[in-house]
Amino acid sequence: MPSTFSSLSYHLVFSTKLRQPLLTVEIRPRVYEYIGGLIRAEGGSLTQIGGVEDHVHLLLKLKPTHTVADFVRVLKANSSKWINDEGRLDGRFAWQEGYSVFTVSQSQVETVRQYLQRQEAHHATRSLADELQQLCERHDVDFDPRSLE
Repeated sequence: MPSTFSSLSYHLVFSTKLRQPLLTVEIRPRVYEYIGGLIRAEGGSLTQIGGVEDHVHLLLKLKPTHTVADFVRVLKANSSKWINDEGRLDGRFAWQEGYSVFTVSQSQVETVRQYLQRQEAHHATRSLADELQQLCERHDVDFDPRSLE
């Protein structure tokens, strides 16, 4: 077969270091725009981005040549450097070590996209730890609940 055909969608979640509420409403649009540009520059495609002050959710498509760990490393390193270079925050910005990633079937892409759009309302009643626990359980991921805090 001369070509490779794929549809690899991922729901990626990562938080600010120590879950500090640094992604304010004022800076979030620029951060999201920059992250979208990084994803495109790395050959991925951003379907939706959402989040609140202490974490971000991305629904994205990657090529089969991408490794998720390398992609996330580049995304987090370059976006934190850009946030710091912009100088819009008091102190130093960093993303928390680690991330959560879940595959998304094509039949569920729209559902996940809408879920990411509603993050502010969603987190008015649910913590990130509760959300991650539910996502891990839904995707049959073994985890230590203490690691979600």
